[in-house]
Amino acid sequence: MTDTCPPLSENPAVTPDALGPEYDWAGYAFDTRQVHAGEYDDRTSGARIPPINMTAGYRFNSFQDARARFAGEADGLIYSRQRNPSGNVAERRIASLEGGTEAIVVASGQAAITAALLSIAQHGDHIVSTASIYSGTRILFGRSFARFGVTVDYVWDEFDDDEWDRVIQPNTKAIFSETIPNPKNDIVDIGRVAAVAKRHGIPFVVDNTIASPFLIRPFEHGADVVVHSSTKFLSGHGAAISGTIVDGGSFDWAAADRPYPLITQSTGGLPSIAEKFGQTAYARATREAVVNDIGPALSPFNSFLLHQGIETLSLRMERHLSNSLTIAGWLAGHARVESVDYAGLPGNPAYELAQTLYVGRSGSVFSFTVRGGEAGAGRFLDRLRVISHMTNIGDTRSMALHPATSTHTSFSQDLRDRLGITPGLIRISVGIEDVNDLIADLDAALGV
Repeated sequence: MTDTCPPLSENPAVTPDALGPEYDWAGYAFDTRQVHAGEYDDRTSGARIPPINMTAGYRFNSFQDARARFAGEADGLIYSRQRNPSGNVAERRIASLEGGTEAIVVASGQAAITAALLSIAQHGDHIVSTASIYSGTRILFGRSFARFGVTVDYVWDEFDDDEWDRVIQPNTKAIFSETIPNPKNDIVDIGRVAAVAKRHGIPFVVDNTIASPFLIRPFEHGADVVVHSSTKFLSGHGAAISGTIVDGGSFDWAAADRPYPLITQSTGGLPSIAEKFGQTAYARATREAVVNDIGPALSPFNSFLLHQGIETLSLRMERHLSNSLTIAGWLAGHARVESVDYAGLPGNPAYELAQTLYVGRSGSVFSFTVRGGEAGAGRFLDRLRVISHMTNIGDTRSMALHPATSTHTSFSQDLRDRLGITPGLIRISVGIEDVNDLIADLDAALGV
């Protein structure tokens, strides 16, 4: 006697005329897709939640099946360093929400940025980035990318075409930016930067971590590739690290004036990846020739936590945004706060852009400057009780940090000054707690 469930197709309770569940979520609303997209029909047990597939490898159906999978002629799984069914659920869900053709999940946001750009640029190539980006990305560019022979230059004024034209070189292979930079909330007009990229015939890679596809979908504004530290808002609970790369399927790699050999080069007389896969060519090249080679695979368990977290993205974001706008306004009126960097507040240099792109709700990660410099910042952080003094952002819980002595501590004083990382600057990531409790905690920490 066995206690295993028979396949659903052998279950006499299933009638031939039963319609069965939906698995094609194209055309459904965002809130529905964030819950369902990427699910698959589990015919072993009928499990409602996609299971955690803890396996390193997969059986081949035959000798010919193995040959076809390795040749890219069949879509079966080979090894979990490339793909895993638990990761596939998260990938399809994120691709659906961003409006991309295919997504790849990896072990962290840094791994996502690395893989996304190293599939485009190689030794001797060049990347241009907007200047205000996450400190860890700047460190990645200045340390590891430099060691790989890929150089990065920065544009400080995205509205200055002459500056773009001066910085972009014949070997420039991509432009990189963030929708909502961390920590200054100095939002980027990504449509304008996308126009610069198109004018120069190079792909535009956008980090959409802080905004998330709930607030903005960069492909709709001209981006070609989107990356996430999906540790943050997509996952949402601070329990697991992950990163995501999404292919927009819009860039014509074969027609580009600049060479992208990983995607367009044919080897051994075989078709190139661009010829074989068309709109998913970039994702295929990134998965097979960068992620597979370097090996930043996302564990099945973390994949599961990621696609579970995405189910509540819009609900959490509404609270994050509502709390942030209230707190930013309250901080702006506090006697012990010198300034607040929140684009949704009137008077901020990016206010009009925030109204256009985000209806004034420019995320929930921003900064403010307390009086008293570093000593004032330290006193404030040491007096917090509800808001956690810690790194990370995009969590359900609120967090605060002092960038000058943490995330930006390795930067020169000149660079910190230019980026606006002052001694009294505090970065806050506003969570989903009761806003009155958060304000009370801030008030007590700021003192009189």
